[in-house]
Amino acid sequence: MEQILLEAMLEHMEDREREVILPLYSTLVRPHLEYCVQLWSPQHKKDMELLEWVQRRATKMIQGLEHLSYEDKLRVGVVQPGEEKAVGRPYSSLPVLKGGL
Repeated sequence: MEQILLEAMLEHMEDREREVILPLYSTLVRPHLEYCVQLWSPQHKKDMELLEWVQRRATKMIQGLEHLSYEDKLRVGVVQPGEEKAVGRPYSSLPVLKGGL
């Protein structure tokens, strides 16, 4: 589902500025990731790979960050694993894009 949402966003959007992509990601994709209990603490390599794919795809969509490596993109706009645990959110085991919500 997350893959379909990301592809639809990419296909139908003219503006790929960070201010546009991050709120859409936070509104449309992130709730699906947060809802799935398997994603709170992924135990299987394929689940981790899917999460990583969604995260990489989402960061590629942001215009103006093309020159950054994936790791640098995460530092620019992502909550790192463990930060959510401090505030008690269930998605503490994966990096999550910060949005404007």
